[in-house]
Amino acid sequence: MTDVTSLAAGGRTATEAAPRGLATRGLSVGYRSRSPWGRGTRRAVLSGLDLVARAGELTVLLGPNGAGKSTLLRTLCGLLPPLSGHIRLSGDSIEHQPPAALARRLAVVLTDRIDAGLLSARELVSLGRHPHTGFTGRLTPADHAAVQWALEAVGAGHLADRPAAELSDGERQRVLTARALAQEPEVVLLDEPTAFLDVPSRVALTVLLRDLARDKGLTVVVSTHDLELALRVADAVWLVDRDSRVHTGAPEDLIRTGAVGAAFDADHLAFDPLSGSFGLRRPSRASVAVDAPPELLPLLERALAREGLAVREAGPGGEAQVSADAEGGLTLRGPHTVVRTRSFHELARAVRAW
Repeated sequence: MTDVTSLAAGGRTATEAAPRGLATRGLSVGYRSRSPWGRGTRRAVLSGLDLVARAGELTVLLGPNGAGKSTLLRTLCGLLPPLSGHIRLSGDSIEHQPPAALARRLAVVLTDRIDAGLLSARELVSLGRHPHTGFTGRLTPADHAAVQWALEAVGAGHLADRPAAELSDGERQRVLTARALAQEPEVVLLDEPTAFLDVPSRVALTVLLRDLARDKGLTVVVSTHDLELALRVADAVWLVDRDSRVHTGAPEDLIRTGAVGAAFDADHLAFDPLSGSFGLRRPSRASVAVDAPPELLPLLERALAREGLAVREAGPGGEAQVSADAEGGLTLRGPHTVVRTRSFHELARAVRAW
């Protein structure tokens, strides 16, 4: 007999009542007014959220600035009370979790700057072990091993003995991420963890978080503006659009439905679903016939598009106006002149005067 598992629209089997991870039901997030005239007035930023971030997956929270991503993360970790609805951690309501118990199960890294005082980076990461140490706060060899592992995991082992106050923004972000990992939680929530990192470091940290989710069975939820990277690496996406609706699914699901383009396209920017990247949206003033090897053609298209020129393939009987050879030589044939160069910069300058 063959066993067949049927998945519902949300990806849950009929026998799966409460999957491991983080889930919300009917959640509304926002703020309560503090003014004496409107005390208790609620202002919802996002409403009616039924979200699931599963164990073993990297879930990425995307959306334009001001869409409510940070408000949602702060509510999920208990720093802001929900206006309505419920948040559950592997089936348990976080509202009924004692703070110490919740700290052992959920870790958070926010964008707020912290005053590390005279602590070293290692001592700052060690704070992540306090939910496990009891009232004495004394670290065991196992605690020290967890701290060292967390530092090495984020590539910050060489920073361990540096004063935390002397770290750069990017170094501090790595150390704070290590502090969250040192808690050994079930769920890790991170708000813009790659904001101060260079491109290689952003990729490395994002891939690390995905791998940790897979290898350790963690539930990892990351808010980020690195849209293209997130769409390549994430297992699941929560996308907040301009109308405060949240779309969920795999990156490919949201690309196919057009939700990504609808959320981020602008007058001069358009999302290309085929390449999974953004390109400039500019009207072309003319088209040029191009003949180039496949490896150079995309670079030519980029350079000419900046000058308002669309690329078309040179016809069999026609001579290319712009051509490139396998050695990287570039040629522009204008009405009265021919320019040969190996520099895209020189080619673009010649095109402007064409």
